[in-house]
Amino acid sequence: MAVDQHGGAGVAEDRQVDLKTNVPHSARVYDYLLGGKDNFQADRTAAEDVIKIAPYMPTSVRANRDFMVRVTRYLAAERGVDQFIDIGTGLPTSPNLHEVAQQADPAARIIYVDNDPLVLVHARALLTSSPEGRTRYIQADLNDPDAIIDSPEVRDTFDFARPVALCLIAVVHFIPDEDDVLAIIERLMKPLPAGSFLALSTITLDSAPGKLVSEAVAQYNRRGIMSKARTRAQIEEFFDGFRLIEPGVVPVHHWRPDEQLFPVEDSMVSMYGGLAVKD
Repeated sequence: MAVDQHGGAGVAEDRQVDLKTNVPHSARVYDYLLGGKDNFQADRTAAEDVIKIAPYMPTSVRANRDFMVRVTRYLAAERGVDQFIDIGTGLPTSPNLHEVAQQADPAARIIYVDNDPLVLVHARALLTSSPEGRTRYIQADLNDPDAIIDSPEVRDTFDFARPVALCLIAVVHFIPDEDDVLAIIERLMKPLPAGSFLALSTITLDSAPGKLVSEAVAQYNRRGIMSKARTRAQIEEFFDGFRLIEPGVVPVHHWRPDEQLFPVEDSMVSMYGGLAVKD
């Protein structure tokens, strides 16, 4: 399932989707934690149960969102990247990745990928490309990287003679096995040319108090949102074979931070992130 916008004209195929509103979903829980409104009671209950354990959670997800903005701005404005694939997109929350990229380069091309039917319902909200650029949405699963990287949408949208940024923001913690994550990253990065980038963030045990993080993850798992927190060393392994950009793998609010009137405390963030280039 693909939804496309190019030069201001969108084409979409409508179909009935089962939103399973009585079951919490990671994208909708995340939306609630960000202060969004595209969620249901099951999602709000699951989020509030986690907040009771880890009150820092809304601050952490906001810090992660801000990390995505800074990474995208750096790539588009300072490294000249104009092709992005964002897997695990989540629900539209402004600024979306394409808004940041196209502010720096109106001709930037962005492909969003997510497996949540609710994101598909909202796909048109993602597809607000500048006239010069292009955005597309594919409903697919990170666990099937072949279906993503070999899709006609990817092949038709990107010029593989030029760098592409692969963005895995707050998504690999839903894949419990490290070898599976490494295999997925290898498959997605292999066809991308030299000069391409891997941007990644995920839940860590090494930033916010580890006990609270473990308890929060356990609560997610009890709600059926299976996830895994990792150490910094484990997260750094996901960048093996690529050259990390300074400052390396760090708490997301420490990655090339903007000046902030109210700095975020480390104890309020349970996400590590980094950016690496394929030489």
